[in-house]
Amino acid sequence: MTTYTAPLEDMMFLYEKLRNNKNYNEIEKYKEITPDLVKDILDEAAKINQNIILPLAKAGDESPAVLENGVVRTPPGYKDAYNKFIEDGWMSLSCDPKYGGQGMPKTVSAFFDEMISSASLAFKLYTELTLGAYNCIRHHASEDIKNMYLPKMVEGKWSGTMCLTEPVCGTDLGLLKTKANEQKDGTYKISGQKIFITSGDHDLTENIIHLVLARASDSPSGTKGISLFLVPKFIVKEDGSVGQRNGISTGSIENKMGIKGSATCVLNFDDATGYMVGPKNKGLNSMFTMMNLERIIVGIQGLGLSEIAYQNSLNYAKERKQGKSNNNKSQNGSADLIIEHADIRKSLLNMKSIIEGERALCFWLSQQTEVSLNHNEPKIKQEASDLVSLMTPVVKSLFSDLGMEITSEAMQIHGGYGYTKDQGIEQLYRDNRITPIYEGTNSVQAIDLVFRKLVTKNGDIVENYINILRKDLEIESVELKPYQEKLKIYLEKLVEFSKWIKEKVNDSKDDANAASNDYLKVLGYVALGHSWLKVLEVSFKEMSNNKKFYEDKIQTAKFYFHRVLPRVESHYSSAISGSSYIMDYKFN
Repeated sequence: MTTYTAPLEDMMFLYEKLRNNKNYNEIEKYKEITPDLVKDILDEAAKINQNIILPLAKAGDESPAVLENGVVRTPPGYKDAYNKFIEDGWMSLSCDPKYGGQGMPKTVSAFFDEMISSASLAFKLYTELTLGAYNCIRHHASEDIKNMYLPKMVEGKWSGTMCLTEPVCGTDLGLLKTKANEQKDGTYKISGQKIFITSGDHDLTENIIHLVLARASDSPSGTKGISLFLVPKFIVKEDGSVGQRNGISTGSIENKMGIKGSATCVLNFDDATGYMVGPKNKGLNSMFTMMNLERIIVGIQGLGLSEIAYQNSLNYAKERKQGKSNNNKSQNGSADLIIEHADIRKSLLNMKSIIEGERALCFWLSQQTEVSLNHNEPKIKQEASDLVSLMTPVVKSLFSDLGMEITSEAMQIHGGYGYTKDQGIEQLYRDNRITPIYEGTNSVQAIDLVFRKLVTKNGDIVENYINILRKDLEIESVELKPYQEKLKIYLEKLVEFSKWIKEKVNDSKDDANAASNDYLKVLGYVALGHSWLKVLEVSFKEMSNNKKFYEDKIQTAKFYFHRVLPRVESHYSSAISGSSYIMDYKFN
């Protein structure tokens, strides 16, 4: 079984030392959230994730969720853990105090998201979709609906889902078949089938609040005719109590490669009572509030699984003897610890440099998210919103892809033992494999970035981000200069690539499509380099206060700049070769 220790020192380093963001620090309601308070929260978060949730990963994999006589049963231990989870208030951590939440910023809740992703992704999914549904309802539903449903969801007594995908459509939601027929009382009868619904049914909460995309009978075809409906598993009475079962049944649950403890359901809606959320025919706009949040969180899932994979690989490498390392640290005897082998050390540093860069980028993105939601100045809010929009597909795709790389490397370091179930490493690989797929495949994210995010109605947001980087490259520092020069080289590759792909979007869409994933990777690796530059700036200044910690940061950054950042070159060179040899190929 895998072990896990929450990386509290690194998290607190980010919260204390990298929070020097003027716009974020101007948000009045967060000024009282001190580092001491955050440390207390994260200490408690570590305890529940390390001691209670971590064992659920193996339990859920060995005894998956099952459908019995129309009822979904979660794995052993899930119900007790969930009750403890909501009793301690973790569901309400970042929710609005108006509905019973604690009002913590995403700079704090993102750390918790990472911890629980490391501990048990399958268990996390029962809580994650609730928060997504909460955000969607909070932003788009009527006050009556908010007041009726949100307090119970924030408390964790009721959970939530997102019901988009159907047998005929996933990415292309314009093809959806689920119907909504309006009733005289203003409610709707929802009929249709939704598939691949995460946490679609379970025995953890007394009610499940489904957010369902459907087409009203008088709405046009395609995406312009889609509306969003709140459809509870049990009808909620006027006094807020749970009433009769709604017209929703679970057809089956999927037998999956990983996250087996999570019930991924086929849901049948048969004249189920639903309530419209947001304007008619604007359902996708409303749902994207939930989807965009989920996409960032999927990236954090990849980060969390990468962290636990790294920790277990490092521990194993310090204990496992195999072969002679042929270096000057080689000990007398028949074999050396594998951590003395250059290739193993390279793999471990690759993991570490990516993980810590990702965590720093997530912290910055959390700051931007809070600014986009809570700053008083509309112009500043919009600028932050644009940055979040730009980085959402990057974080979702790059972090999940690198999660696959890191969990695979972890298996390799463990050798044959990594391939067996005893160590728990192969489960990390299987559990992570869904992250490049759900909430919009990584290919879709890359296409979204290239065709929708490069240039928007608010201007060239990539160019705006590049300008931010250039300012940081101008910071005068003898220690930083070698890293600034290195990043400058690859930033210029991003500039060249951006110019090339913008041209191709207009005159050769095949070229742009074929290059989109490479472009996302280039932007992502440069963004990670930028995050490392911020870390280095603090590390050089604070060296005397914690020499061991900051020396480690500098050495890890050095690996990233020399071994990981140069991947930009290969992605760029490959992409600009065009697509003719791809599109002209004749498959037999």
